[in-house]
Amino acid sequence: MNHSHTEKLNQLLKRVEKPGRYIGGEIHSVKKDPEKVKGRFAFCFPDLYEIGMSYLGMQILYKVINDRETLYCERVFAPAVDMEKLMREENIPLLTLETKTPLSEMDIVGFTLQYEMSFTTVLNMLDLAQIPIRREERDERYPLVIAGGPCAFNPEPLTDFIDLFLIGDGEILLPDLIDLYAICKVQGKSRKEFFHEACKMDGIYIPSLYDVKYNEDGTIKEFCKLYEEAPFPVKRTIIGNIEDLPFPTEPVVPFVEAVHDRSVVETFRGCTRGCRFCQAGMIYRPVRERSLDRIMDLAMEQLANTGNDELSLLSLSTSDYSRFEDLANALIPACKKENVSLSLPSLRIDRFAFDVLNQIQEYRKSGLTYAPEAGTQRLRDVINKGVTEADIYTSIEQALELGWSHIKLYFMIGLPTETDEDLDGIAEIAKKIVDLNYKINGSRGGRFRVTVSVSNFVPKSGTPFQWESQNSAEEFARKHNYLTAKLHMKGVTFNYHDNATSSYEAVFARGDRRCGKLLEAAFRNGCRLDGWTEHFKPDAWEKAFADSGIDKTFYTERKRSFDEILPWDIIDSGVSKKFLRLEAERAYGAVTTQDCRHACVGCGINRYVTCEMEGCL
Repeated sequence: MNHSHTEKLNQLLKRVEKPGRYIGGEIHSVKKDPEKVKGRFAFCFPDLYEIGMSYLGMQILYKVINDRETLYCERVFAPAVDMEKLMREENIPLLTLETKTPLSEMDIVGFTLQYEMSFTTVLNMLDLAQIPIRREERDERYPLVIAGGPCAFNPEPLTDFIDLFLIGDGEILLPDLIDLYAICKVQGKSRKEFFHEACKMDGIYIPSLYDVKYNEDGTIKEFCKLYEEAPFPVKRTIIGNIEDLPFPTEPVVPFVEAVHDRSVVETFRGCTRGCRFCQAGMIYRPVRERSLDRIMDLAMEQLANTGNDELSLLSLSTSDYSRFEDLANALIPACKKENVSLSLPSLRIDRFAFDVLNQIQEYRKSGLTYAPEAGTQRLRDVINKGVTEADIYTSIEQALELGWSHIKLYFMIGLPTETDEDLDGIAEIAKKIVDLNYKINGSRGGRFRVTVSVSNFVPKSGTPFQWESQNSAEEFARKHNYLTAKLHMKGVTFNYHDNATSSYEAVFARGDRRCGKLLEAAFRNGCRLDGWTEHFKPDAWEKAFADSGIDKTFYTERKRSFDEILPWDIIDSGVSKKFLRLEAERAYGAVTTQDCRHACVGCGINRYVTCEMEGCL
């Protein structure tokens, strides 16, 4: 432990908000002797402590790395602005929580990329750690800088800064990579020699082993391998069976209340529904489930070891678990016995779901969330949402009859082929729900509320809509104003997402290597923690576009042709480009594709791993 840094840091704690973010030593945090391990890894979450400590992926990787005797995983979070200011004034580098070791002294520094607007915070954390932000400026004296997570499926905007990307499931890949790095270090191999070894592993993308050439119109001409044995494309790592994967039953319990302060168990990975806008539904294929007994054991162990009073099940669509009814019927009495509340997010709202919600919420009815995504059936078919008008009103009617007094509706605007008629449909749904409540509850439903929230469509890599244009900020603003007028009705509240953030997110979601200079310019202009409204600096971002010469509309408002080489073509997610194109073409005709749990839709994932869905090829 670096005592001088620790002492200086301790002196700052009384001067900042929430000092518990920075002290470490929480229950179940791991203590090892750094001198007795071969590989030290800093897991960096580019946001505040209470956000990062809510992220299950960190708890999983923290466990699987620390379960290996020769490896040590420590945690690092972005400091809040008050602490960052003091750290820079006092020349205190960014430190790990476990041993207060400067990041610059670790073997590997790894970032999870959950959201494009966290990219400036990645650069800020490197800078605060006194590590050069550009990979070309880092020699053997500095730690290896790596990254993974959903945003790594288009790694190109970060290639100026990240040495190596992990693509896909990390429970086995990441510890193996740290082991390999430690072995290479002991053998005296150079970083370049390590790269040549690491690129042989599935799921490893090393930017320095490739170059990109561009056409005169700015599109990509070709990818060039600079090392003959480098793979192209880089194949995502997929763990075919998650049943026996290590899972944290003794997760680190935060000192500061986390955003999601509860026990969490992952029931399954992947999704079968095929929503065409949803990146997670594509890149996490195929569906892989844990058994009911395994889920119950993990849940009860975790509750016993943490003292949490809430349990949540994690998946992209909780009620799509094949034994959901059996699981819910087992968990409800078990949780009641332990006086633990049960949270079941992402439910498909049907009669059984209401029975479950009625049991777990009893007389206290919190808001019911429903996500039609689009206002008309035509547009719901375009996006392959799989929800009909009858589904919506039947579900809402059941909710009203059971006593729910707050209905939250989520929609997306700017979707491909959207017209003002589709926006009218959003207002029509809200109005019909208000009328339906009055019909069922009369004046007794006077305190009834409908909250309509809309987010802006951001085209994502690896989806059927990856070729689509995005609405301009001006068009989004027009649609928001249009909906504001349409939704001006008693009992309805309307919320919408920031337009500038959506545009910047879209640039990096589908950006190429040239976007690195934009990202660096934004960081130099003081951008960080961009996901927080109070820290977001649109003027600094606009200056960054001007300083870097990046044309925003080239990445946002330009529709790509199907034969264009895309920046993320260097990554193979497992879902074929042929399938994505077919789905895009079906979208234009508002033709739906069945849920693949009923029969295989030919997405291509079976080239690499057997899908557990019945009827899959």
